[in-house]
Amino acid sequence: MDLDFWESMVGEAVEESPYRDIWVVVEKKGDALAPVVLEMLGQARRLADSLGVYVKAVFLGESTEELRRELISNGADVVYVSDDPRLNEYSTEIYTKVLSDLVEEGKPEIVLLGATGIGRDLAPRLAQRLGTALFTNCLRLEIDEMQRQLLATYPLYGGEYFQTGVCPEARPQMATVLPGAFRPPLPDPSRTGEVETIAVNIDDVKVRTKVLKVIGEETRPEVPLGKAKIVVSGGRGLGDARSFALVEELAAVLGGQVGGSRGAVDEGWIGEEKQVGLTGAQIAPDLYIACGIAGAIQHYAGVLDSKFVVAVNKDPNATIFQVADVGIVGDVHEVLPALIKELKEAVY
Repeated sequence: MDLDFWESMVGEAVEESPYRDIWVVVEKKGDALAPVVLEMLGQARRLADSLGVYVKAVFLGESTEELRRELISNGADVVYVSDDPRLNEYSTEIYTKVLSDLVEEGKPEIVLLGATGIGRDLAPRLAQRLGTALFTNCLRLEIDEMQRQLLATYPLYGGEYFQTGVCPEARPQMATVLPGAFRPPLPDPSRTGEVETIAVNIDDVKVRTKVLKVIGEETRPEVPLGKAKIVVSGGRGLGDARSFALVEELAAVLGGQVGGSRGAVDEGWIGEEKQVGLTGAQIAPDLYIACGIAGAIQHYAGVLDSKFVVAVNKDPNATIFQVADVGIVGDVHEVLPALIKELKEAVY
């Protein structure tokens, strides 16, 4: 914003805020960047361009030249790195101390973190340490350019409603972003940026926990839910974990992936990474089969781009039927076994 012009319009001096730039806190998944990092970079780049500021990525722990280049090609202007081995494993106390020190020195206008297991632990502690506000599980980010305020939209009541919040006074403005809420940007290998090494002071940090061993979950290689051509999802209407096995069997027969509603995740029948909907993965498969899912708005909106939707529900007024190309009104405990049987006979 041209402050001289604004002063001439309002007739008084305008005090420029010391807070500038948008920071993205980087998180790794294995040896790669967590997908939500690229999604945040895309949004940060868009918002930064409208504000005329830089995008800076904060990478704590071991990094590689390839990962740094990936951050720059996806929108970062500056990458802060620290290869201190004490940062390789996430520690609430250490990360909070390091990031709060960096933010207090660098004074970013906006700080974004992923709404992941780490982000949900770290973000509120960091906000409390900095004395600022925090918007969580955001699905949409916009900017009021005149006031330089972040407009953060997030779900309420399990995705039934959405609210947009603003933080008019406290800085920095902070938000966690739901994985899958945004599409990652198209990387631009020609982009240039700076890599700056930061020093950390954590000798006096009292660490109350220690990572003894990291045990990875043993899973067979599978297509990511967002890229699957066929997805079969189950909801609370299935009744129990044993019945949810019908969904898994149907997906196996069709050669597709298994998904679930928020209700299925809450019941513990399926992991959070398999949740379909605005607060999970937004998907667009060639075929989507919803079994025992009523169709809350957050789930409904998460499958709108599917090419063909089949819904099975005993309630003829279920919301899911509004998005379905084919609706089967019936008990999933009867419909699914019959469907699986017919498909197996057709194949074999």
